[in-house]
Amino acid sequence: MGDPRDVALPSVAARYFPPANGKYEVKPGLLPLGTDFGNGAADTLTFQIDARFAEYRTVKQAARAERLSKYYQTRDFAPEVAGVVCRFIARRLAAEHPALFALDEGGGEVALRSALTGETLRFDADMRRVATAGDPPYADPFDALAAQVQEDLIVVRRAGGKDWTAAIHLCFPYRWTAEEKIGLDFVTLHLPVPGMETFRKPGMVTNMIKFGPFTRFVWELSIDNRLNHHRDPPHGTDPELWRERPFDPQNPRLFLRVEREVLHGFPDREAGLLTIRVSFRSGEEIRADAALREPLCKAMESMSPEALRYKGLAESRDAILAWLRSGVER
Repeated sequence: MGDPRDVALPSVAARYFPPANGKYEVKPGLLPLGTDFGNGAADTLTFQIDARFAEYRTVKQAARAERLSKYYQTRDFAPEVAGVVCRFIARRLAAEHPALFALDEGGGEVALRSALTGETLRFDADMRRVATAGDPPYADPFDALAAQVQEDLIVVRRAGGKDWTAAIHLCFPYRWTAEEKIGLDFVTLHLPVPGMETFRKPGMVTNMIKFGPFTRFVWELSIDNRLNHHRDPPHGTDPELWRERPFDPQNPRLFLRVEREVLHGFPDREAGLLTIRVSFRSGEEIRADAALREPLCKAMESMSPEALRYKGLAESRDAILAWLRSGVER
């Protein structure tokens, strides 16, 4: 593998449009990984890598340097479970992107070489320790591997009839944070989400662990395409400049923020890995295309008052709808 600056990456990221059916629905929405969404081989991948990798990497490293515990938390993340999950991630990267990652599991250690970052991560044979690397140094193998991908990573555990979030590496948060959600069970984790009543059940965790892999999607509307939307600004950042502002009809900016989630289960360890890849669709693009504009508008019109409040759209929905449809022949 050569200089990471010479690596050729797909120039166009995979594109998804969850509100395509024109209804706002809160449901599991689990589809088999590999379901065709029009992105070719990218739809089959757990870890999608494209030409914006450096941007995602920079945001992750800035978050880690700011205060790692703000973005990465663990709770009862048993070493043997962490090792299995980390080995899976390393193997998956090498299998999905052989031109970008080289994996060597011989010689009493595991070495993963990334052509993207130029790093060689060296783990012990059980994937429980990693040689100090990175800037800042990596806390553990899970942290080191999270820094190599464009996805956020979450591990769910189950034991003794209980489930909990055992690891959350969330450098691209929106509406929730690692510190507030670590250790929570699936039902409690989703209590703030209106409409989740239909699948706040243990069966969802069983699906994650026993079956799959699956893909599902979550979407939001935002006035910017900033990856890190942690509610607490980094030290030295003006809170007024950091906080999310409401939609301004006089200076309209709008983005559809899409989270592609991929779920892999480890039944032998009663654990599941959830990856979250954030991407954006421009409001201007949506506004200009009736096949995108009208489903989004209808989905917004179908939202309950509770959903609108949760999504931060209670005061701005009508203005957004008017902007999206303005200048359109009816």
